[in-house]
This record gives sequence, C-alpha cells and structure tokens, in this order.
Amino acid sequence: MMNNWPELKFEQMKATLVTVQLWTQIVGKIRLVNTPWLNHSWHVTLYVSAMGLTTGSIPYKNGLFQIDFDFISHRLIITSSANGQQELKLYPRTVASFYGELFQKLHLLEIEAEIYAKPNEIDVAIPFNEDHVHADYDERQMFSFWQALISIEGVFTRFRAKFSGKCSPVHFFWGGFDLAVTRFSGRSAPKHAGGVPHMPLDVMQEAYSHEVSSCGFWPGNDNFPHPVFYAYCYPTPDAFKDQAVRPEAAFFSEDLGEFILHYDAVRNATDPEKYLLEFLQSSYEAAAITGNWDRSALECDFSALEH
Repeated sequence: MMNNWPELKFEQMKATLVTVQLWTQIVGKIRLVNTPWLNHSWHVTLYVSAMGLTTGSIPYKNGLFQIDFDFISHRLIITSSANGQQELKLYPRTVASFYGELFQKLHLLEIEAEIYAKPNEIDVAIPFNEDHVHADYDERQMFSFWQALISIEGVFTRFRAKFSGKCSPVHFFWGGFDLAVTRFSGRSAPKHAGGVPHMPLDVMQEAYSHEVSSCGFWPGNDNFPHPVFYAYCYPTPDAFKDQAVRPEAAFFSEDLGEFILHYDAVRNATDPEKYLLEFLQSSYEAAAITGNWDRSALECDFSALEH
C-alpha cells in the first residue's frame, strides 16, 4: 500500500519551497488580475490537483485559460480554450528566468496579464524579474510536499462537508504558502489591524470582515522550522487558547497565536485521517463555543445521502 503521508523535513525542502512559493505568487497574480474580486480574496488562490497545483479556469477575452503546476513531470502547463497549450520546465532556475519565460508563453497564447511584479507576505520582496537569488528546485522534495497536500486535501474536504454555513473552498494561498479551509459564523467582525508584510490593509480588512474559524497546513519557515497544522479564529476570545483541543499532541502557541499540531504527529498516527479530523473538529468547537456561534444552524451531516 502506498504511503500517503510522506516524510517532510523542513531543512531538506525549504530552499525548494522558497523558490516555488515565488513561482506560485507569479501564477496566482495572473489569476488575480483576470478574475473578478471574490470575498476574502478567494479569487487569488490555487487548488490541489491530480498532478500538482492549478489555478482552475480563468476568464479572459478569448474564453478561458488555466495554469497547472505538474509535479509529476515537473512542468508548468498553460492551456487556452482558444489557442492551445504552452509549457515550461520546472528545474533549478531563477525566479527571473521563470517569470520571463512564463510571460513569453502567455504572449504566444494571446493572454494579457499586467501584474504587480513583486512578492506579497514576504519580508524581502525582490521584484520577480530581478530575482536571480532564488533558484532551487528538488524534484523529490516537491513531489513529496505535493503528495502530503493530496492526503491533507482529502481530510479537509471531509471536514468541510460537515458545515452548512458559509465556508471557503479548500484552497492554497500562495501568499502564506498554506492550504486552508475557513468556516464563518455569519456575523461581521471588528476591523483587522493588518500587519502582514507587503499586504495592503484594506485587503486584510476585507479578508477578515466576518467572524471565522480557520484551519490549515503550513510547511514552516526559518523561525518555526516544522511542517504543522494550525487552527485559529478571528476575532479571538480570551478563552479560546484555554480550550481542550485534541488530540493530546496539539498545543496553543503563544508566539503564533494558534493551536498547532505537528505534521509528524499526524503522519505517525495509527489512523492519520481520524487523528487530523479530531484536531480540526475540536479546534473549530473551541472557536464556536467561545465565540457563541449558532452551531445548530451551521452544522450538518449529509453522509446518509452518499449511499
């Protein structure tokens, strides 16, 4: 049986993920400028696919196009409903090289996309066409990371199905480089204070305009070098951090302001899916209970219809 929860070591994959995050930001911004603004920036995200990450369908003057990261054959594929397909190879190449060739391919397909050509949510924001620093790409590490996303996507989708209130898709944010799903209470929230590097305040305030309980998966960074699952809510009641979130390995990080469960704890569990679902459900309950959500009106179980 295939191991669906591959080993992920931050130190081994970090250089590749830094480069790929910048590549995904370029692709995500192309989606952003061609898509009407959706609430909470849902129009900018990528999605886990059967071969990597995808933008899904994007409208443009000639019909639809989409851009796919293929982490099996290690290609970026651009498909136009009007003008066919172009691709570029994924290998150890600079961000500037990737950016330049991608826009050449878009031009061949008659796709116009004038983007803000600098990274968001990253402290040092080198313009994409000037970034000759980041050029790492390890095929094995990227394949393993994507395989983990596949397993996580399935669990997040099962969790999402238990909520009849407003809920986001399971989607991949290229800004924070995390896979997330967010539930909403239905009530407005206080204005967010912002504070994310290179992120406009009005965008942050629109993203958090309503009360949320959010969970996700994040591969870590130099300050927190561990792949983890996280759960938070906004606004955050004082009692939230004191709730008994399960499983036992979960904990509240004062530094991050979130409940945390290490990826390795899930990977090594007897039943990883059940173990992760316990974290997702109990952290949501912590938010819903302390935030006085109307759970009877928001929760559901349609599993009987699946048979």
